[in-house]
Amino acid sequence: MITKTESLPCIVDNNEEKRFNHTAIVCRAPSTVLSISDQGTIHPISLGLQARANAGPALASPIICNRSHLSYDICSINGPTLLDPNVSTFYVAGPIDSTPQVEKIQPYPRKWDRYRMSNIKEINLISGPSNPPCMVQHTASALAFSVAGYDGDFFTDFYDEFIPLFITINSVFYTRDYVLVISNAHDWWMSKYADLLQSFTKHPIINLDNQTTTHCFPSATIGLISLDLMAKNPKPLPNLKTILPFHALLQKTYSQKQNSISTPLKSRPQLVLAGRKGAIGRLILNQAEVKKVAEEEGFDVIEFEPKYATSMRKAYELMSSSHAMIGVHGAALTHFLFLRPGSVFMQVVPIGTQLLSEVCFGILAREMRLEYMEYKIGVGESSLVEKYEREDMIIKDPEAFLEKKGWSSETVEPYLKKQNVRFDLARLRKHLTKAFVKAKAFMEREG
Repeated sequence: MITKTESLPCIVDNNEEKRFNHTAIVCRAPSTVLSISDQGTIHPISLGLQARANAGPALASPIICNRSHLSYDICSINGPTLLDPNVSTFYVAGPIDSTPQVEKIQPYPRKWDRYRMSNIKEINLISGPSNPPCMVQHTASALAFSVAGYDGDFFTDFYDEFIPLFITINSVFYTRDYVLVISNAHDWWMSKYADLLQSFTKHPIINLDNQTTTHCFPSATIGLISLDLMAKNPKPLPNLKTILPFHALLQKTYSQKQNSISTPLKSRPQLVLAGRKGAIGRLILNQAEVKKVAEEEGFDVIEFEPKYATSMRKAYELMSSSHAMIGVHGAALTHFLFLRPGSVFMQVVPIGTQLLSEVCFGILAREMRLEYMEYKIGVGESSLVEKYEREDMIIKDPEAFLEKKGWSSETVEPYLKKQNVRFDLARLRKHLTKAFVKAKAFMEREG
């Protein structure tokens, strides 16, 4: 498995065992709590013997854990529950039906990535009596998950966190209200995505890492449902809302309403050229020449080098006002989610990254109704020819090499870290000509 922090967003360990666990757990509620309507009003509540008697008989299967998926586990507590953030534990509140039982879950949808999962905080679900009293009572259910992915990696922020969050809310909660409980969240992450988080929930977010107050909820879901990127159709549930409504959420969050008078009309399609300056591998070695060729083909070209501190609103404004995007496979291409449906998205596919390119970006780009194009680089366009013989399996048959070695340091190093791209400009020009026709037509339709 991978042993370094370079993000490999779509690599799957095929030896991961699929498991399924269905556990029923119940317990009793604490005696006193403070209640907070999720508008902020706090007052004490008594849960004495009468309240416990009114709770009725023990619930059947209040805790259900589904561990059958390759990428994620998800558990639910279908009844009152107490969260003690001091020990990262949800206690089932209600009559005890059996010997106390324990479930543990790492609520991050990347469970095949053992290195990354080693850093994910484990959350406990316990049926036994909870010792601490409940201090805050919520009227909305809890949705708990972790955001400890590859810190600062834009791809995993969206594919492992925000898109799964969107799927889970629309697949599990429907019209039910919820409070987000987030673990492993850095201050910079909360700040960068504050606007987007506010689009998901009207309630204050509970940061599990800096809370000491116990909270009670009418129910809880722990974990996120993620896309099955290895499937031909990345829809985990029949009722999943597609990526288009997720794009609409991004538009609602980040778009700046401008009147037509203040927005100048473009005479040429705008192309975003996504670069990787400062990144490890997959650099465009002749980027200046690429920009010149694109301009000769009729594009206005804007070079885009996103960083950790890049404003989300500014990035959205750039992408949503553009008609085309091109870049080498990498996290920066995740910004295609900000393009308008119908825009042109050309992914440059280095040697050995065909599957990654498809499952990371190709599938959703098509579902988002973009004009998706691929530019598969030739052997002569890859810097690998400077390090390996052309007859070496790494170059000659990357699929066989990957099948033999799997995604390990032996394959990550050449394909993702040491490989750069120097375009054959004549060949690239032909692709840009086709992209221009599509982008021009889109501009004439949509502006």
